[in-house]
Amino acid sequence: MIQEIFPHVFHNEFEIKTPREDSYFLYFQDGRLLLKKENSPKPPRFEALKDLKQEAMSHCDYLFSIDRMNFFLIDETCVSLEENDSLSFYKTSIIRDLKPMWVSFAAASAEQLHRFYSSNRFCGCCGSSMMKSKKERSMVCSSCGNTVYPKIAPAVIVAVLHEGKLLLTKYAGREYTRYALIAGYTEFGETLEETVKREVMEEVGLRVKNIRYYKNQPWAFSDSLLVGYWAELDGSPQIHLDETELSAAVWMTPEEIPDGFTNISLTHEMILLFKNGKITQ
Repeated sequence: MIQEIFPHVFHNEFEIKTPREDSYFLYFQDGRLLLKKENSPKPPRFEALKDLKQEAMSHCDYLFSIDRMNFFLIDETCVSLEENDSLSFYKTSIIRDLKPMWVSFAAASAEQLHRFYSSNRFCGCCGSSMMKSKKERSMVCSSCGNTVYPKIAPAVIVAVLHEGKLLLTKYAGREYTRYALIAGYTEFGETLEETVKREVMEEVGLRVKNIRYYKNQPWAFSDSLLVGYWAELDGSPQIHLDETELSAAVWMTPEEIPDGFTNISLTHEMILLFKNGKITQ
């Protein structure tokens, strides 16, 4: 999965650091990400900015490191960067396809933190300006002291099994049109297992039993922590589709599941396990 970057090691401890010319930077602007032009685009180093290098190094924040490689976020409200002979803007949808995996994970994590800083410039309690904390990864109100931390929303991924088949679904009204699994966010006052039962009932009108935890995954693209579960059908397999959430839901044998799934997401990993015969009911 995208966060599994071994032998590289991800370090997300909060620190205040000063960039060097060979440090990596991320720069987001209007849904685009500035990357180094290569056959496989990558985050650039500050040295690639030439005349704007010092200005950018003065208006950035340390994000995290991978091994000893430090990554910084340039504040686009203070510095205006443009494409040049070695740098180009790409739609942020490219992030999932960046290679190798640690590059994709770094860009996704940076986008999540950029989204956090950008959406918390003003206090939700009093409307005053927010400031970046110097003690922890948070935004603090300059007036009332309200403190906001990066949003991480728990959500479940559910693989429902029945008589050698897996329930696959397709989202309604989204650009993503491939098969997926039942998924949904945990509501207040609800356990993860209760979320599993509710989401399956709401989206396809089915009951489940023998709910088994599989694995979890930080999913920066939606500020989520995905928690995967296997479950078995409890009762009739007749599907009652919630068409506001899903465009399709179908039971498939391993042989019927199409090819092309990757190892980036928890959803794809679980589908592949079933397709390859490593999970049976």
